[in-house]
Amino acid sequence: MQGDSVILFRLRPTALPGGCYECEPAPTDIEGKLTKVSIPKETAPGERRVAVVPESVGRLAAMDLEVVVESGAGEAAFFADSDYEAAGASIEPDAAAVFGDAELMVKVNAPTVDASAGRCEVDLLRAGSALAAVLAPRDNPQLVRGIAEAGVTACALDMVPRLSRAQAMDVLTSMSTVAGYRAVLLACEAMPKMVPMMMTPAGTLRPAKGLVIGAGVAGLEAIATARRLGAVVKAVDTRPAAQEQVESLGAKFVVMEVGAEEAEDAGGYARDLGEEFYSRQQEVLAPHVEEADFIIATAVIPGRRAPLLITEGMVRAMKPGSVIVDLAAPSGGNCQLTEPGTRTERHGVTLFGPLNLPGEVPVHASQMFSRNVAAFIAELIGDGRINIDMENEIIRETLITRDGEVVHQALKEPPQGKED
Repeated sequence: MQGDSVILFRLRPTALPGGCYECEPAPTDIEGKLTKVSIPKETAPGERRVAVVPESVGRLAAMDLEVVVESGAGEAAFFADSDYEAAGASIEPDAAAVFGDAELMVKVNAPTVDASAGRCEVDLLRAGSALAAVLAPRDNPQLVRGIAEAGVTACALDMVPRLSRAQAMDVLTSMSTVAGYRAVLLACEAMPKMVPMMMTPAGTLRPAKGLVIGAGVAGLEAIATARRLGAVVKAVDTRPAAQEQVESLGAKFVVMEVGAEEAEDAGGYARDLGEEFYSRQQEVLAPHVEEADFIIATAVIPGRRAPLLITEGMVRAMKPGSVIVDLAAPSGGNCQLTEPGTRTERHGVTLFGPLNLPGEVPVHASQMFSRNVAAFIAELIGDGRINIDMENEIIRETLITRDGEVVHQALKEPPQGKED
């Protein structure tokens, strides 16, 4: 971005709905040397992760970066302020100062809105700063516009392209791994039976039967975890290429009778195949749903409602005591009866609609996220500056706002789906 300048903004005290404020342009040059990375305490309800853990502070320091951490930011993930200080970070007790002094702000979640305080975290960021976080931009267009209007250059960590050289930066893969693992543990805890086959003096106990819908990262980890616990597992995916991965983990692949050219987009992700296809998929799934002791559902389409794959009638046909963990709950759920954010029981079946399973495993989830962040920052910085290199596919695909505008092309096109 040599020679480029960015039109940024300063806040005016005119409140807008949602607690954000109107902004007016103020020219600022983002090409100054980057010296400070700021890590705030996450404010999303129930969030226990932190964006950078102490072990990554040294790597950032090696890039000549000062790391400023809000006091208590790592506490819920069992990383004390003293651990950060020992690693070379500075501790700042004032959240407003952490945001206001940030050159590059790194968060786990998108900026949150505090309606009671009449502001959102975007208000605290200074014009000319940069932000890297999981922004879910297709699901949060109003927030993205607010970030642009605030003069903040934002990169969505959840938009890192799935390239070989970008694997170390892929927060979606890392967090989906945690979610798939944790989902199986939830299911096993709720089931009224043990998971593995057991040969006992009282006779043989048959293993639990699991069904995993969607063989993306979360689905594959769910398969692996369930198999380690001794379950018999089936898995279904619209992508025929997933069969080899599923079978390599010891699960049986349920063929959906759809061609690869129809099921996948150019990036290898599952397409939104339409209501007719999902109706046919329900018919294929029905007998496998009926016999399952637990189901892990993972099919999502960014920016749209998750495909409905398990109807109420299918739940009614399941054995009493069965469990469904619906990882698509934040997008409405793959099961018709899922209630996002709650645990319910319908027709004798326990249904989980978790919204943030990685937040329930904060130590390792934070460690993985932090390593992804450190790798991304190393890619983002060139010669000690934030280098918005549009020839770099990783930067181009993660850049959401710039020059006071929403710039990512995918936000202007119908989203394609994928199964995580």
